[in-house]
Amino acid sequence: MGMALEEVAATKLTYEDYLLFPEDGRRHELIGGEHYVTPAPTTRHQRLLARLFRVLSEQVEKYTLGEVLFAPVDVVLSPEDVVQPDLIFLSNSRRQRLTAKNIQGAPDLVVEVISDASRRLDKKLKRALYSRCDVREYWLFDPELRIAEIYRRDGENHLVKVAEYEDTGELTSTLFPGLTLALAGLWPPEPEGSA
Repeated sequence: MGMALEEVAATKLTYEDYLLFPEDGRRHELIGGEHYVTPAPTTRHQRLLARLFRVLSEQVEKYTLGEVLFAPVDVVLSPEDVVQPDLIFLSNSRRQRLTAKNIQGAPDLVVEVISDASRRLDKKLKRALYSRCDVREYWLFDPELRIAEIYRRDGENHLVKVAEYEDTGELTSTLFPGLTLALAGLWPPEPEGSA
């Protein structure tokens, strides 16, 4: 019996397996063939994501830079690495990665709004995955702590932290020329009746 359990644990899941997961309102992802599940996002998470999407979409449309999409959309980085980032940007040079069903390959930008449930996954596992898979920038937003972390590729082609903002600050990016993102206006207030 122990051998069968070890064999099952050693089996890596693929995108074909992923497509069989239930649609249950939770986020299902594969990293290195392992299945990760996180709960549905909070209202604070969604409000921050909506604000980010609006600002980036306006910039992308104004300058015809590419396409901005938000979850749920499958980003297939390999048969064993399938994620659903909160928000992605595909530049015109990577736009062909957008298919009718998913994104095939690394976006230019991945944005994650982290929570207690996703902190380890977003800060460690996904960051390492995105570094291996040619994501050009990775932005992490923590609405509880009001911290934004910005990662970019360095000269050795690794994603490294280039900035961290607490509560306020102005984020800029080489992906969005002329964009100055005032963080103070992004953080949603705590909803009344918070539990």
